[in-house]
Amino acid sequence: MTTPDPVPDRPVPDQPALAGEARPSGGAVHAVFRRALRDMLVLVAAVAVLGVGIGYALEGVPGVWGALIGAGVALVFSGTTVLSMLRTADASATTTGAVILGAWLVKMLLLVVLFAVLDDLTFYDREVLVVVVLAGVLGSVYLDYRAVRTGRVPYVEPAAGHGS
Repeated sequence: MTTPDPVPDRPVPDQPALAGEARPSGGAVHAVFRRALRDMLVLVAAVAVLGVGIGYALEGVPGVWGALIGAGVALVFSGTTVLSMLRTADASATTTGAVILGAWLVKMLLLVVLFAVLDDLTFYDREVLVVVVLAGVLGSVYLDYRAVRTGRVPYVEPAAGHGS
């Protein structure tokens, strides 16, 4: 007994759609991720400015350093996920998942090393750092959600050259 031939009507994963076939919308997906990235950068900049001002008012120079470190952590933590999604928007789900997992592992390793190095240092304020990180990361999560929820991504786009 032989195995049946693959069904020709179904696209094979990791292969581009053939000419004339409908395909997932790459441009619209990229637009959603670009919006999430732009909004995240604006948020982290605003959190950094507010954090530096409030940190200085409450704790002086250590508050400024805590806010700057916290903004950097929030930028790396939130930015790598959005950049990974943007870079792999046209890739297969397996590739996207592998890149996201790899980026997450690298982020966790960097955070552990950073916090181990900062543990004995006293030039920054820990409370300001934590508040800025939480504000940046939680705000970024909301902005990512909003970008995906309000993004207009069609299920498929008709291939070029097809009328109506």
